Amino acid sequence: MENKEPIPNERFAEIERLLRKISVIVKRKGREILNHFPVTPPQLTALLLLRDEGDLTIGELSQKMFLACSTMTDMIDRMEKNGVVKRVKDENDRRVVRIHLLDKGRQIIHEVLAARRQYLANVLSHLSYEETEQIKTHLSVLYEEMKKM
Repeated sequence: MENKEPIPNERFAEIERLLRKISVIVKRKGREILNHFPVTPPQLTALLLLRDEGDLTIGELSQKMFLACSTMTDMIDRMEKNGVVKRVKDENDRRVVRIHLLDKGRQIIHEVLAARRQYLANVLSHLSYEETEQIKTHLSVLYEEMKKM
């Protein structure tokens, strides 16, 4: 068994502070990037959920996004008007309405993520391949540990 040196609380405080500062920058830049696209930050979150999980009901989407169903209904109305999603009747239960991601929504996701990746590429462009690999590895470890909790 590995003998681990105790980690001082100051280290955790510094990691938390850095993560918070990075989060603020990512959110700010993410909103700035989205200004060039016809979706809001919550709409992008909904589009990503639909892409990753498939068709969902308004109730399922509202639970996953921690929004009231009435708020989600209004948002879906606007998204449907913009042609990024459509409501479809469930094949197994016609009383159930699911939200379906349309090609225009997929294209917006693709373009937004490409712009975000380009921003990150610009930020990290002065680092070596090895340094970017270390960042990826350490972020993956942090993510996996956080998922366990």
